[in-house]
Amino acid sequence: MTLALALEQLLNGLQLGVMLFLMAAGLTLIFGVMGLINLAHGSLYMVGAFACATVAAWTGSFWIGLIASLAAAAAAGAVVELVVIRRLYDRDHLDQVLATFALILMFSEGTRWLFGSFPLYLDIPPLLQGAVALPGGTEYPVYRLAIILAGAIVAFGLYLLISRTRLGMRIRAGESDREMIGALGVDIRTLYTVVFALGAALAGLAGAMVGALQSVQVGMGEPVLILAFVVIVIGGIGSIKGALLGALLVGVTDTMGRFLLPKILALFVAPAQAGMIGGAAASMLIYIVMAVILAVKPRGLFPAAHA
Repeated sequence: MTLALALEQLLNGLQLGVMLFLMAAGLTLIFGVMGLINLAHGSLYMVGAFACATVAAWTGSFWIGLIASLAAAAAAGAVVELVVIRRLYDRDHLDQVLATFALILMFSEGTRWLFGSFPLYLDIPPLLQGAVALPGGTEYPVYRLAIILAGAIVAFGLYLLISRTRLGMRIRAGESDREMIGALGVDIRTLYTVVFALGAALAGLAGAMVGALQSVQVGMGEPVLILAFVVIVIGGIGSIKGALLGALLVGVTDTMGRFLLPKILALFVAPAQAGMIGGAAASMLIYIVMAVILAVKPRGLFPAAHA
């Protein structure tokens, strides 16, 4: 095990954390403002990936595809909020779970009908191809570093949006007292639609950026959605700061666990067994971390009231 290899895995963990943050930020905004459990958020991640891959193939430009992913996911999110979600705000969480689970099935089958069952592939743009040298002699892809940088820019932009703008003031007020801001003349329905579209756009952006690292296929959002829920539970529901720190914690824990546990176990058992046991243990590690954090801080690291 070399320092360079460990640094590479750490950067992989940060890149995974950034992707999870983009997913979790939208989820935590939607839950914090609307009190809505949205299982279909992973489908909006998938919409962004398919929109980017399709438009990039048509135009030959990854960047136009990236813009299309934001627009398509935001538009899909707005339509879903207007047509379906708006009827669920006053219903209990079980109704919300069932309705948004139905949306997952509709999005999956609709995407399969439009694009077929075969995966699409998205090329990394020429500007971001290649690698940079890390200390120790190994190289790291420029595109993955660009994802980390993009996530940092989005996190800072969200901070400015929430803390420094009139829309952010309304979002924060909506988290604490929805009835009061409605009484003060804020159009709560429009606010809900904007927040839902913003969360969808963040998920679509994540899907588009990950689409260049793996295949774009039906159902790609569901595994990421599970991790995103872990992130917001760890970070504190409704907290953007908690979503960021929780995402980085989950990303680094998952990646470094998969890297280190087999090597540690190999000191005591055969390498083949160490790989098998270490991989299984690493899959459970983030849930163990979540359980420990909730045992100490039941509302997560940064509950919304203190964020």
